[in-house]
Amino acid sequence: MSAIETASRHTISVLVDNEPGILARVVGLFSGRGYNIESLTVAKTNEKENLSRITIVTTGTPMVIEQIKAQLDRLVPVHRVRDLTVEGAHVERELALVKVKGTGERRVEALRLADVFRAKVIDAKNDSFVFEVTGSSDKVDTFIGLMDGLGLVDVGRTGIVATTRGGEAL
Repeated sequence: MSAIETASRHTISVLVDNEPGILARVVGLFSGRGYNIESLTVAKTNEKENLSRITIVTTGTPMVIEQIKAQLDRLVPVHRVRDLTVEGAHVERELALVKVKGTGERRVEALRLADVFRAKVIDAKNDSFVFEVTGSSDKVDTFIGLMDGLGLVDVGRTGIVATTRGGEAL
């Protein structure tokens, strides 16, 4: 008798050639098989070799995650696929721009909370602020939740970027 496998969140890093269409192929792999992408970031990381890193956060059973990694690894021009969640120590961060509208006590409280969360004021008007908050997704979620009661107007999030700890490259 086998235990029921439970789904868990995984951060997968994929090193690819920086060329047109590769992101569409990666996303198509997920959507074609009914896998959900919770977060997706992509950027050029090596100018000389023309490489980009795609960071994908998804949820699945161990079998589904292994299937995703195997299918990603077969895509051309994928150079390397790493499941940072399984491999151990890694760092994840997310950035959000959070617009809050308010005056008086609400304005003072928003500034106080921003200070506690080490959020930067990157735009200020008489009746609003735009804060930049960086950290774990939980930290960003908590900050946004607190701002919701103080006049939250808009939120823009980058998605998660991640890297392994130590001196090894992807």
